[in-house]
Amino acid sequence: MDNIADSLNNAYQEFVAAGASFLETKESSGGIKTVASDVALENFKQRWELFRVACDQAEEFVESVKQRIGSECLVDEATGSVAQKPGQPVQSGLPPISAVRLEQMSKAVRWLVIELQQGSGTGGGSSQSHPTAPFDARFTEDAGQ
Repeated sequence: MDNIADSLNNAYQEFVAAGASFLETKESSGGIKTVASDVALENFKQRWELFRVACDQAEEFVESVKQRIGSECLVDEATGSVAQKPGQPVQSGLPPISAVRLEQMSKAVRWLVIELQQGSGTGGGSSQSHPTAPFDARFTEDAGQ
């Protein structure tokens, strides 16, 4: 994570420096377009693109961490392994399920989302890739349960 933050910071600093360099070059030429100002402008554009790439990478990292944390919380909640804060009463909600079963259901939901996005889940007579397959058919790692 530090590497991503450092990369983003470096790209930002280089982008700002390129902008300042362009403005200085433009000012020193009296606002007239010169070869030096064109080079400085091109450098500014390149630094802008590099900064955008660094921002995209940082955003992807944040999204992946959010998904991982969400998945871990879901598994903890579903399996009943959430640490309880001292002094709070035990919540009696749904009975815990196994992590394997939770993963199986999660995969089934993902398959349904993919099928819906591809359009195979719409319409009455549409052919689906697994029209009569039982729920567990896609999850061979759970066959022993």
